[in-house]
Amino acid sequence: MLVHTFPRHPHINRHFICNQASQELKLVISLHSLSVVMDSKMALPADDSNSSRLSNSVAITFAETETNAGTVVMNKPNRRGCLRTLSRGSGVVTDNKKLLHSGKVGLALVLVSLLYMLEVIHDRLGDNAMWAVMTVVVVFEFTSGATISKGVNRFIGTILGGGLGYLVALLAQQISGAGRVVAIGTSLYIFGAAGTYTRMVPGVKKKYDYGVLIFILTFSLVAVSGVREDEIIKIASDRLWSICVGFAICLFISLFVFPVWAGNELHDSMAAKFDKLASSIEGCLEEHSNRNMDENMEKRTTDSFAGCLSVLTSKTTDGTLANFARWEPWHGRFGLNHPWNKYLQIGELLRQLATFVISFEVCLQSEKKVSAKYLVTVGINEHYETTCSLLAYTMRELGDRIYKMARYDQEGEAVTSKLRTLRSELCSQMPLSNQNGGTNGGETPSSLYVLAEIVDKVEEIVREVDKFGKTAGYTRK
Repeated sequence: MLVHTFPRHPHINRHFICNQASQELKLVISLHSLSVVMDSKMALPADDSNSSRLSNSVAITFAETETNAGTVVMNKPNRRGCLRTLSRGSGVVTDNKKLLHSGKVGLALVLVSLLYMLEVIHDRLGDNAMWAVMTVVVVFEFTSGATISKGVNRFIGTILGGGLGYLVALLAQQISGAGRVVAIGTSLYIFGAAGTYTRMVPGVKKKYDYGVLIFILTFSLVAVSGVREDEIIKIASDRLWSICVGFAICLFISLFVFPVWAGNELHDSMAAKFDKLASSIEGCLEEHSNRNMDENMEKRTTDSFAGCLSVLTSKTTDGTLANFARWEPWHGRFGLNHPWNKYLQIGELLRQLATFVISFEVCLQSEKKVSAKYLVTVGINEHYETTCSLLAYTMRELGDRIYKMARYDQEGEAVTSKLRTLRSELCSQMPLSNQNGGTNGGETPSSLYVLAEIVDKVEEIVREVDKFGKTAGYTRK
């Protein structure tokens, strides 16, 4: 039973999980997370690279937050599942988009192959027309933003690499004998090594990795072939023209034939995360209310863990979508100056909340031996149910407002006030001092402290969503 004694007032210092207790709790969370990943087998495709790393890296940080208890009378909210359909139906929608993307790539290949098969164009470009086909294969991505990003990187890398390679080849032609080989080899070594090192810089690797790769490739091809070819300018111009045609075909189909916007994907994914965490909090409440676990209850517990894990492993996907969304033109509800960075900030807060929800779930499981009579006596059951219900309701409301692009300022103030009141009530259940013995021998369930931290984190998310709505120019609905 994970129950600890705290000799100091919870408002003064709540770094309460320390030394052996902290290690014990983190170990339980890590092992349970690993078992859920292996048993559920439902990790998102985009997050497979992170799921194995997550299983042994879940850490919990408890921060002190000062709150003022209000006097708001709180009504128990009704649970809502406004975004549950969105998260459940995302698999079908994704499959349809994958089929459309496959058809779009096939159409682009058919169009670009005409450059090689038609005699008129082939007589002008020759075998260099195949560069247009290669451009379609490597540039066409799932979202429009990714296609634009890769195409622009390829174009700039080709221009810079081809120009520099031509200068090196031109200078090498002025040298005879072994000096020409030394000049070409030295230039290849210097620019190849410099380009490879540049690719490993985090800022460059995140946004311009493909452009630097194309620069190295084009520079090497032009510099080496320029020594043997007399018409290096014509060859380079034909290849560049073929690449531009291939990119133009990719761009047209990606933007005008059933476009898939990275901005929409990021927006819908962010809204679905709120619903997943709300469902996880409800799963904790159901487990706490039903002390006798059956098979259905165990399945719901596993699903709630899986929802938190999918949120925890979404950092890389969110960052990639936000980067691609910046390349996209004005479309639908998203303008040129849409605050994509706010999605990353809110996503980070949601991941922090997911760690608290997992720790809360683990604490509840470890406290099953605590008698229900004791919990009812101290009034913890009622506070758990009221708090978890409000938290789940708030998370679904926030996700719904983000999905509908509506402000959450007036409702947010009322919810924030209720959250502060709830936190004050939770703190009142904690032993103020051990001098008088406290409740149940001065011992307080760890889940009570973790639940207070969850309330603090949800309150912070409410404020951040309110700022996001103001920055994005959302309207009140």
